[in-house]
Amino acid sequence: MSQTAPTQDELKILVAQAALKYVVPGEYLGVGTGSTVNKFIDALAASGIAFKGAVSSSLASTARMQALGIPVVDLTQVERMSVYIDGADEIDPKGCMIKGGGAALTREKIVAAQADQFVCIADASKNVAVLGAFALPVEVIPMAAPEITRRFKALGAQAVLRTVNGQTLVTDNGQYLLDVKGLQIADALFFENTVNQWPGVVTVGVFARQHAHVCLLGTAQGVQTILY
Repeated sequence: MSQTAPTQDELKILVAQAALKYVVPGEYLGVGTGSTVNKFIDALAASGIAFKGAVSSSLASTARMQALGIPVVDLTQVERMSVYIDGADEIDPKGCMIKGGGAALTREKIVAAQADQFVCIADASKNVAVLGAFALPVEVIPMAAPEITRRFKALGAQAVLRTVNGQTLVTDNGQYLLDVKGLQIADALFFENTVNQWPGVVTVGVFARQHAHVCLLGTAQGVQTILY
């Protein structure tokens, strides 16, 4: 009798548990945002690991950690973190990612930049050969949104302003998000550097400079560890 394949939710729990071994006792760690990270936060709260505190990438993650008794520290009080643990919407063979489905890409990049190691936790559906099937989030200053939309159209892509319940989504930073479809991002670092230079772009959701060093990938055969 064949076993039932694990659900996506079960895979998220598996990688969340696996990420605990990267938490360094007595040091700070960075914590990302999203449904997989929520599983990690739950596992961290139950782990009993004695770490200094967590630097959060979003108001949502801060609220979840504080509710579970995890000490949250502002990034301005921390010079470095041993590890940053976060999910991804897509990850390619070089550890470059698309992130921002949870609307926290700017803070995620800032926190990741101050960590010694980026550990990505994801289920196998996020592992891709080329980035771009998932709509690319781009955080923009509101007045620049129409021009940035036109720039993506010139590249053959379609940028749509993200809304929630019929209202324009406003990020934790007070900005707008464009979700861009129709891209194939073969050179992630070049693309990130290029779009970052467009006037009005706050952050593009390609993580090539702050790429993953390790990916804990949840598969039907268990957690696969990929090093970059």
